[in-house]
Amino acid sequence: VRLLFVLIQTYFVKFTHKNDKEKKKKESIFDLSKYIDKPIRVKFQGGREASGVLKGFDPLLNLVLDGTIEYMRDPDDQLKLTEDTRQLGLVVCRGTSVVLICPQDGMEAIPNPFIQQQDG
Repeated sequence: VRLLFVLIQTYFVKFTHKNDKEKKKKESIFDLSKYIDKPIRVKFQGGREASGVLKGFDPLLNLVLDGTIEYMRDPDDQLKLTEDTRQLGLVVCRGTSVVLICPQDGMEAIPNPFIQQQDG
């Protein structure tokens, strides 16, 4: 009985230490450090878009943006952005809702080549 207890205890210690090492290995697949203090644009699940200066991030892609501006969508067509904006200031963006991150400088919207254009 004592030997069985020692074996279980040894296995438990090895198993818990193995999980601690695996948790420490959690690194982000993106290196956003080169965008710190630079303007970026972020798209979220559900279609919202915002831009601001990246102040911080973590491995789960939670972002801290300063001077954030949200780009408003057309109420009739939620896929279209309007010229209207809303000032949000300092914002924490939850990483699970982030779909796209890109630098603001050099970003240019292009038409979708996969949508068939209607002849008018």
